[in-house]
Amino acid sequence: MASFMRPAAPVLRTSCLALSAPAARNAAFHTTSRTPLAIASTLKPAQIKKRDVAAFHATSRREILPPPPQTIEGTMNDPAPIPPTHPSEGSYHWTFERVIAASLIPLTIAPFAGGSLNPVMDAVFCGTLIMHSHIGFQACIIDYIPARRLPKTKKAFDWLLRGMTLAAAVGLYEFETNDVGVTEAIKRIWKA
Repeated sequence: MASFMRPAAPVLRTSCLALSAPAARNAAFHTTSRTPLAIASTLKPAQIKKRDVAAFHATSRREILPPPPQTIEGTMNDPAPIPPTHPSEGSYHWTFERVIAASLIPLTIAPFAGGSLNPVMDAVFCGTLIMHSHIGFQACIIDYIPARRLPKTKKAFDWLLRGMTLAAAVGLYEFETNDVGVTEAIKRIWKA
């Protein structure tokens, strides 16, 4: 029992000398049962030093991007700006993405189920695959490279995506016209 009260004894002596007995018991209970994180969360930011906060982190603090400018545009009572509507964005864009993704399923199965290796079916499949890939990589660029913070990097990645999409489209066109085609290649690999 004595070892249980030992951690609270210095706290009682230093911080609770002027308190009455019930208040001293309450202060001792709260100081021993609270974690250092809970105690640090009650302090004001000016009271917390870097050495105290560093004890809670396992790795060093490294900034990946420079912090954004600390400015507020307008007042807090201004409504959020509504972007202008555009047919290729918003719900139309989302619907187009879902239609492209869903159409890949029958386009992948149809040549093998029907037994027909039609070059038109291959061309439609390749075009849909190119659009699906472009939309997916474009969504990654939009999500992970913010235009407000990195406008030049975003523009560079957008042009890189366009170039890679064009290169993939030219490669698939060459494979379709000068070689056996995607469906026949998959069929040969499957039976090999």
